Amino acid sequence: MRILARICVVTAVLVFTNVGVAQKKFSDLVGPVSVKPVQQSAALQVPFITWGGDVATFFANGGLETANGSICAQQGLKLKLVPGDDFVGQVKDYMSGKSPMLRGTLRMIGQASEVLGKSPETKPVIVLQLSWSAGDHIVARNNLTTLNDLRGQGKKVRIACQQGGPHVGLLYDSLKAAGIKRDEVEIVWADDLTGPKGPAQLFQNDANIDACCVITPDMIGLTGGLEDTGSGAEGTVKGAHVLNSTAQMSRSIADVYAVRKDWFDKNRQTVEKFVAGYLKGTQQTVEMRKQFDDSGTMSGEYRELLTSAQKIFGEEVLPTLEIDAHGLLLDCGFVGLPGQIAFFEDRSNVSGFEPKMKDALDLAVSWGYASNRYGFASAGWDYQKLAKIAGLKYERPDLSKERFAGSDAEAIDLFPDSDELDDRTIVSFTISFEPNQSKFSADRYRSEFDRAIEAASTFGNAVVVIRGHSDPTKTLVDFIKAGTELKIIKKTGQKGNYRYFMEGKEIDLTSIEQITELIKEGRFQGTANNPAQTMQAALNLSLARSKAVKDSLVGYAREQGVGLDASQMQPVGAGILEPIVPKPKNMQQARVNMRVEFRVVRVPAEALLESDFDF
Repeated sequence: MRILARICVVTAVLVFTNVGVAQKKFSDLVGPVSVKPVQQSAALQVPFITWGGDVATFFANGGLETANGSICAQQGLKLKLVPGDDFVGQVKDYMSGKSPMLRGTLRMIGQASEVLGKSPETKPVIVLQLSWSAGDHIVARNNLTTLNDLRGQGKKVRIACQQGGPHVGLLYDSLKAAGIKRDEVEIVWADDLTGPKGPAQLFQNDANIDACCVITPDMIGLTGGLEDTGSGAEGTVKGAHVLNSTAQMSRSIADVYAVRKDWFDKNRQTVEKFVAGYLKGTQQTVEMRKQFDDSGTMSGEYRELLTSAQKIFGEEVLPTLEIDAHGLLLDCGFVGLPGQIAFFEDRSNVSGFEPKMKDALDLAVSWGYASNRYGFASAGWDYQKLAKIAGLKYERPDLSKERFAGSDAEAIDLFPDSDELDDRTIVSFTISFEPNQSKFSADRYRSEFDRAIEAASTFGNAVVVIRGHSDPTKTLVDFIKAGTELKIIKKTGQKGNYRYFMEGKEIDLTSIEQITELIKEGRFQGTANNPAQTMQAALNLSLARSKAVKDSLVGYAREQGVGLDASQMQPVGAGILEPIVPKPKNMQQARVNMRVEFRVVRVPAEALLESDFDF
């Protein structure tokens, strides 16, 4: 999977002169604005932002103004595409009637929801999802290895983020995945998404900023690449690496179009044609992109489209066609017609419209953008009719598709050792169980199951490893008994303070790795308490428990009517290898080791299906 460039320059979304200012309500940013009817004009004004999803709009429209013979012209539309990177400015135009449309992410519209929703006329109707992002990132210094580390020890972790922009939603999702509250971190608000007043520059300038939310070019500048670590050379920051990315958290940032309700009610057919035209443009754009990506040969039509995007966005944003402009499209997960159905109609979709709207409003209120919840509506399209208007084949998404290569038994091959698993872990959480427990009921683990299902949906391009662990006490006891019986282990000291020696060297019973290596040597065979058998039994039990958790989780999702790809859940047994308490003194400590971890893990690109990335 290639992740080259997401450029979504939402400049001047909020205008501040200093870094670290307090969160403001969105209504304070917009200021006083009167609601006026939408102005009549020869061409419908449609905002766009600097993002790959909007390149399909350019293609459908034949440029900024509707060209003769273009897809939009064939639909009888006449559009004027205008820059919308200033989202506050978009909202002012929307409220005052200059344009009936908004272009942003669902979370950005959520942040403005109180302003937009107070008047029935301006309540947003979400008419189209363009794409999911695969090119936004949280970059961190080397003291942070997973999202769990954002909960600082002793002091709050400081995270730079553009206030009011698309990364607010990414940061919200990341904290939520780790179970971290907003007031447990310190957000250093930046004026812009990129550039001198962007989070990357703040991160560069201030070593006390622990992480930053950035677009792909800034991520590459800080780290050297998606899977690289900054060396300090060539402008990178030493130790900087990607902590989280929409390359894996692929259902976080949803790009959408919204329309004022009063104008939508009167002009539903026009909006329907706009949506149909966009979907047709998306199909052809994706086909051109794929042809170039597969063959390396750029068609004239695709070159013309990328050149148009370069002119519209500026050569400073897209210096080259083959790398930057094409890369902009590669970071864009177009959803197409099946994606509209999955987003707006599939009630089992945890990343669908209703759950994402709830999250957007939760963010707006809990983070101080709004005082009250003002929801927004969906268009309620007849997608069979839309397909006919667009000249597209009507097809519903295949929700039964297992997207991840490999079976349960092969899961560990994705991560050949625990060190690599640790390196690939994005976030984790744990459930505990009792000795000999083999059933995991939803009544007891409902909150953990809900969290796992949400993580699987939000991190659409990651695997959720269900990792079972066993307590090492029985193995340690059998190790000592067998070694004493064979007279290869000697004991000294008094009860409660014994010391054990093997071939003159003291054995550290808290070093489980050392103990397991000694057991694997095979020197304890033929005893009544063979620790090798005990250790293998613990491994088998840990795997059985992880499979039992998966089965219970899949069953729970089915009962709740929630979509869950079972292949994304990979059970693995760790046995006794990673105890929290290596040598428990009582049952209470032993229970801490009896656990199952849910780990959201980056997977190698070859483990994903080609069809995962579009539609």
